[in-house]
Amino acid sequence: MKKIGTRIAVWYALSATTTLAILFGVGYLLLKNYIFHDLDLLNRSEFRQLSARLGPHPKKLTSDIIDQRISETANYGSVLFYINIDYPKHGMLFYSNNLDGRPIPDVPHKHIYNAFIPGIGELRISEFLMPPFDISIGTPTRQMRQSLDAYVEVSLALVIVMLLASIIIGLGLSRLMLRPIRAIGTTAKHIRSDNLAERITVNSVNDEISDLANLLNQMFDRLEMSFKQTQQFATEVSHELKTPLSLIRLNAEKMLDDGHLRSEQEDAVLVQLEELERVNQMIDELLFISRTEAQGVKLKLVPQDPSAFLYSMEHDAKALTEHEGKHLSSQHHGHGRVAMEEKWIRRLIFNLLVNAINVSPPGGNIRIESVLGNGVWRLCVQDEGPGLTDEQCKKVFDRFVRFNVPSGEDRGSGLGLAICRSIVDLHGGRIHAGTKPGVPGLRVTFELPMFAGSEPRHATEPPF
Repeated sequence: MKKIGTRIAVWYALSATTTLAILFGVGYLLLKNYIFHDLDLLNRSEFRQLSARLGPHPKKLTSDIIDQRISETANYGSVLFYINIDYPKHGMLFYSNNLDGRPIPDVPHKHIYNAFIPGIGELRISEFLMPPFDISIGTPTRQMRQSLDAYVEVSLALVIVMLLASIIIGLGLSRLMLRPIRAIGTTAKHIRSDNLAERITVNSVNDEISDLANLLNQMFDRLEMSFKQTQQFATEVSHELKTPLSLIRLNAEKMLDDGHLRSEQEDAVLVQLEELERVNQMIDELLFISRTEAQGVKLKLVPQDPSAFLYSMEHDAKALTEHEGKHLSSQHHGHGRVAMEEKWIRRLIFNLLVNAINVSPPGGNIRIESVLGNGVWRLCVQDEGPGLTDEQCKKVFDRFVRFNVPSGEDRGSGLGLAICRSIVDLHGGRIHAGTKPGVPGLRVTFELPMFAGSEPRHATEPPF
C-alpha cells in the first residue's frame, strides 16, 4: 500500500473493527456470567421451595415421606428443574421423574458447576446441603446456549458490517484529511524556474498542516531568493569577468603588433593569449551549465530525422578525427523523428567525439552507433582508450572531473561531459558511460525520446 490515504483507511478500519470485536467479546463473557447467575438464582429458589416442603426436621424424613412431600412440586417443575436427593450413607433417596432414574453427576469440592447427562443435555447444577441430605438441582442450559450462539452470530455479522463501513468511512476521512497535503503537492509541482512566486494556501486553522505549509512557503521564499541571486550572478559574471579579460587580450595583441618584444617575450604573450582563450571558454561552459541547472535555457525543438542530421555532420566529424590521426566509423539503424535543437545536439556529439579522440591511441578507431527504436534514439560513442572503472563511470559527468590524462598534458577543462549531461537533460533524455564486455575503451551512450507519432522502420543506413 503505497498511498498513505489507503493506509490510514486500513488502520482506521482495523482499529474500529478490533475495538468492536473486543467489546462484543467482553459483552459475551458478561452475558454468559449474567445468564448462569440467573440459573443459579433459579436453582436456589427451587431449593427454598423444596426445603419448605420437607419441613424443619430433615433428619426424621424417610424416602417415602420425601417422595410424598416434594413429588408434586418436583413434577410441577419438571420442565425446568432436575432434582436428586442423596443420603450419603444410604444412597439416593429421590429422583425427579424427568431424570428417569439417572443420577445428577457429582463433582467433588464443587457446589455450582455444569455437567452433561446423556439423553438430557447440559445442566447448570447447584448442590445444597440439608444435613443429612445432599440436594442437587439442575436447570437445562440449552436455551441459554442458543441465546449465546445467536449473540455470537449477530456479533460476527455486525463486526463484518463494521469492517466494511469503517473502510468506506476511513477512505472518505483520509481523503478529507489529506486534502491539504494534496494541495501542498499540487502547488509544489507548479513551482518551477518560470513560476517561483506561487505559494501554498494556508488555512485559518492553526494545526500541524498549517505549520507545514508555512515552513514550505518559507523554504520556497529562500529558494526563490537563491534562484534570483544565481540568475543575477549568471547575468553579471559574463560582463564582470569577460570585460577585463578582453582588455587583457587586446593589450597582449597590441604588444605583439608593435613588434618591440623579444622572441621569448612573444612566446610568453602567445601562451597568455591561449590561456585567456581557455578561461573565456571555461566561463562560457560554466554559465551554460548553471543556466541549464536553473532551467534558464529555452530550447527550440524541431522534429527531424537523426539519420539526415548525422549525415550533415559527416565532413566535419571525419575532418576532426583524421586531423588527430584517428579513424571514425559510424552506423545508423531505423527511421523516425526526434524533437531536438540541432546546435545543441551537434555540440553534444562533438563533445563526445572530442573526448573519445583525446583518450584513444594514435591510429585508434572511434565508432558511433545510432539506433532508432522502442520510442528512443540511442547513440553510442565507443573509443579505444584505457576505459574507466564502474566507480569512475558514475563520476565522469561531474564538473571538473578528468580521468586518464597523460602526464604533462593539460587537455580540456573537465566540463565537456558535464555539458553533455546538461544538453541531454534539456531534451528530456539520459546519458551514461560504461564498458562493453570484450571491447576495449569507454562507451558513452545518450538516449532521447522519439517524437510522438513517428513510426520507425527498422533498416540499416550508414550516415557517413
